[in-house]
Amino acid sequence: MSRIGKLPVHLPEKVSVSVDAENVVKVKGPLGELAQKVHPDIKVTVDGNTITFERPTDQPRHRSMHGLYRALVANMVQGVSKGFEIQQEFVGVGYSVETQGQIIILKLGYSHDIHFMLPAEVKCEAAPVKKGQNPVLILRSCDKQLLGQVAAKVRSMRRPEPYKGKGIKFVGEVLRRKAGKSASAK
Repeated sequence: MSRIGKLPVHLPEKVSVSVDAENVVKVKGPLGELAQKVHPDIKVTVDGNTITFERPTDQPRHRSMHGLYRALVANMVQGVSKGFEIQQEFVGVGYSVETQGQIIILKLGYSHDIHFMLPAEVKCEAAPVKKGQNPVLILRSCDKQLLGQVAAKVRSMRRPEPYKGKGIKFVGEVLRRKAGKSASAK
């Protein structure tokens, strides 16, 4: 039995869920509305303020879908009620980030600035830079999957390098560092 799949999803206040005939789960809350198509083999039941998932057999593919769809719907419920946030730190001399509406302007040591357009569902904010600290970009959204994709795309503009750690990293991320050249012993 899937340990994740058999856990019910509890709905907070102001969040409503509906399942249509095509097995599409729609979650609506104060921060937005999300929809997810669920495989027809997985039965989704909304009872009061809980959502439960059932699978027809114990086949490996049914077991994996059972836990997968429960986790996706749980993330949707959390997203429309609380939202998700990712913070990225820009480490390097002269590295900075500015926001103008849905456009992020990245200065990453290249000969030009990079202008990155965000999807409408993702909100951004550049935290004020304090003396001695690195610039931080804060991304917020109700869609966890889209937020992760956008954060990965921003990070791919300048990945952290292993010697000095320069680049775009997630706040709190521990980078694996390498030792540089050592002076030869005479």
